[in-house]
Amino acid sequence: MPVNPKVIAAITAAVGEFLQAEPAMSAPVAVVESRPPTTPPVVFSPWALSGRQSMMDMRRFLQMRLAR
Repeated sequence: MPVNPKVIAAITAAVGEFLQAEPAMSAPVAVVESRPPTTPPVVFSPWALSGRQSMMDMRRFLQMRLAR
């Protein structure tokens, strides 16, 4: 396979450009102040409670039918 000097020059230039750009990319652009994550407040929802209750009821009914 013949070696083309233009291809070698292009590859060398690309690798050199990459190595020069790498330190610039790793430098921090801007310091963002970090806040501690806030957790949402726990709110009682009767709708959610009703949904969980009905799921448990259906499971219990299915278990009772299978037990017969």
